[in-house]
Amino acid sequence: MYQGKKAVLIFGVGPLQESIINRAKKMGLYTVGIDPATDAVCRERVDAFEIVGGQDYEGTCAVIEKYGIDAIVTAATDKPLVMMARMAEKYHFPFYSVETAQWSTDKFQMKQHFMEGGIPCAKGRLVKAVEEVEDFEYPVIVKPRDNSGSRGVKLCRDKAELEAAMSEALEVSHLDTVLVEEFIEGPEYSIEGLHHDGKNEVIQFTEKKTTEFPYNVELGHIQPANITEGNKQKIREIVSKIGKALHFESCPSHTELKINDRGIFVIETSPRLGGDYITSTLTPLSTGVNLEDELLRMALGETIHPEPQHVQYSGVRFFAFKEGSIIKHVPDVQFVKEWPHVVDFSFHLKEGDEVNRITSSLNRYGHLTLTAGNHESIEDAFEKYEKAIMERCLNDLK
Repeated sequence: MYQGKKAVLIFGVGPLQESIINRAKKMGLYTVGIDPATDAVCRERVDAFEIVGGQDYEGTCAVIEKYGIDAIVTAATDKPLVMMARMAEKYHFPFYSVETAQWSTDKFQMKQHFMEGGIPCAKGRLVKAVEEVEDFEYPVIVKPRDNSGSRGVKLCRDKAELEAAMSEALEVSHLDTVLVEEFIEGPEYSIEGLHHDGKNEVIQFTEKKTTEFPYNVELGHIQPANITEGNKQKIREIVSKIGKALHFESCPSHTELKINDRGIFVIETSPRLGGDYITSTLTPLSTGVNLEDELLRMALGETIHPEPQHVQYSGVRFFAFKEGSIIKHVPDVQFVKEWPHVVDFSFHLKEGDEVNRITSSLNRYGHLTLTAGNHESIEDAFEKYEKAIMERCLNDLK
């Protein structure tokens, strides 16, 4: 139909999907994008764009049939996973089951499958009122069951904070209960995996930097993470258990966990690509494996043979200036990109803007991506460049 090209349907046509749209086009695929937003950011990048609501089953079917779709994908979002699973069931696309999609997009059902599968995780329960967790020790973590990107996730140190956080979480949820969990100490990591042909493979280990509590928003990532070989092997075994417990197949996975003196604790997982440039940029730079390409091949029913290797260190930082600061100068994008080690740079504030408090991944305002030969070098470069950018933005320059 499209000069011999296979057609791929991409769920979501926003900035999170920009990279996979570009990869699909580079692979010679005809790209069809659907999004409920009429002004979707990447609507001009796909070959065909259709406005379809996230819960519009018939509308999604109509697009698949109109374009003779051969494969379905998305990137860095949980929202369309259940609909995608329903489409896969109807049209026999390579994908996981509707049940797997439902378990993976409800944090409580996910936790239930963790416990049934022997996967170490935080103690937690669903609640409607603060009195229902009086047996928990503070601090605790509140989460909406059905959202991502740190939206509505908050640490609470007492009953008053818990009550306020539950209200915030319900505002970004479609459900009438929230998940309250014990707080797990320790550094946080994400694990990038692939699940195919009955295999559960870890491709890369990602080290995280987050905001200070009460919010827990990701501010940076470095690959490969500084994790002992012993813990890496334990994590591989945990990821395999996750794949089996949640029935992951023909998909990537993005698993978040913490490590402390008591062991390894899984925070949550999702059968999709990670956001924040983790899988679109950092993993190809650090391992030589492009997870978006592998996902597209799996979606087309092709056999994959990922062979990760250590190429270099890669990392991204999201800027976090002091709340209330006023931007006095905007750094020159092209100039910053010419610095050694810099792969990419963006800055979304203007002169005179006031710096907001970062409460979720949606209100961050710029990033810096670097590569280096070792962990110390990339940390040093981040420290040097972030300081230079901050001085440029916030200081009066003569």
